[in-house]
Amino acid sequence: MNKIKFITFLLLISCFSTISFAQTTGTISTEMLKQIKQSYKKTSHSQALTNAISNNNLNSLALNRENINQVDHYFKYKVKVKGITDQKSSGRCWMFSGLNVLRPKVIEKYNLNNFEFSKSHLFFWDQLEKANLFLEIIIKTANKPIDDRTVQWAFKYPINDGGVWNSLANLLEKYGAVPKSAMSETHSSNNTRYMGKILNTKLREQGLELREMIANKTKANKVEIRKVEMLGDIYKILAYNMGEPPTEFTWRYTNAKDSTSEEKTYTPKSFLKEVLDVNLNDYVLLMDDPSRPYNKLYEIQYDRNVQEGKNWVYINIPASEIKKFALESIKNNEAMYFSCDVGKQLNKDAGLLSIDNYDYSSLYNIDFGMNKKERILSRQSGSSHGMVLVGVDVDKSENPTKWLIENSWGIKAAHNGYLTATDKWFDEYMFRVVVDKKFVDAKTLKILKQEPTLLPPWDPMFTPDN
Repeated sequence: MNKIKFITFLLLISCFSTISFAQTTGTISTEMLKQIKQSYKKTSHSQALTNAISNNNLNSLALNRENINQVDHYFKYKVKVKGITDQKSSGRCWMFSGLNVLRPKVIEKYNLNNFEFSKSHLFFWDQLEKANLFLEIIIKTANKPIDDRTVQWAFKYPINDGGVWNSLANLLEKYGAVPKSAMSETHSSNNTRYMGKILNTKLREQGLELREMIANKTKANKVEIRKVEMLGDIYKILAYNMGEPPTEFTWRYTNAKDSTSEEKTYTPKSFLKEVLDVNLNDYVLLMDDPSRPYNKLYEIQYDRNVQEGKNWVYINIPASEIKKFALESIKNNEAMYFSCDVGKQLNKDAGLLSIDNYDYSSLYNIDFGMNKKERILSRQSGSSHGMVLVGVDVDKSENPTKWLIENSWGIKAAHNGYLTATDKWFDEYMFRVVVDKKFVDAKTLKILKQEPTLLPPWDPMFTPDN
């Protein structure tokens, strides 16, 4: 073997050794596995735990018996509310919650035993508007590659049934509202999953077609004409599933004194104007996100449902500040839109949200120690569900001890349709509350004058409530 071939041979050997080393680095070796296995020592106690945990519901075993009777469902301050709603198998909690903040005002104004706005009416327009917004995003980003992050995000989530407070405000300002009697629920509005699949399938197809038209230098007016035709297909799907929203309807009511009103004809906008004397711009969205700087204003890109509507804009402040304003709102009989990570430490049977409900650490003899910021950054926690904050209990110094939440899972869920959250749970898993500006101090409202920091729509903290 000559000198050049010998050197080449040594280089190849060196290369293979490097590859072999790279492939084995970080793997679970036999020696490492021995160390790992030492954490589980097979004893009669560990076998009993294995039998119990592997054959039972985990929450039943981790349920903290000492905590069950520690919290009652009595509250010093409570908003006057009537009736529990049910979103069924849909992700429309944001719509139910937002309208449940407003409907007590109608009940009080007309002295009614109960009242509900039609969610089906607003959901129809929500889906059509979201479809239009998706197609507009596709047109705007048509010259970007298909693997561009914004394009990928748009095609992954063309539309959904979730949302936040500003989504409701956008719809009410544009389409008004109708009573439930004017457009009732259908199977598709109560069970949105399958209609959503059909809509998203069609929208993805339409999005690809628009990208191809623009790539082929199609004139903008022809692209717009085609977009309108596409929305016609979306409208047809929605109408078949939910019926067409009324342009005009009649409404009469019977009040708590059993007196029936005269029948009157309305449009959705005239109805909303008559029954609800509220300026939706008077509400401010407050959020506690310790993963970002406090006392700052933020805006979420594309986090809206109407093309010309408002994005989700919020003030980020600590929970301790939010609670001050929430307490004042409840004392003044004003309910609030509220969203949280409802699945964390929820005892459905007791209707209780408490950080002491389940003791997983004792069950496994392993510490679980992330704080709120760490849970957000690691995607362990985030806002998942919108409800209504309607009550608060306090100690002798007027400091909150627990909160009453009106849910939209029906009267049989939790504690007669309500959830009680301890104040400690509120600190850990509450993310946003929408409060009337009159209950917020001037220092906090001044933050609204800041230029908001624009955050991307795919940020893990900003999935819609559902």
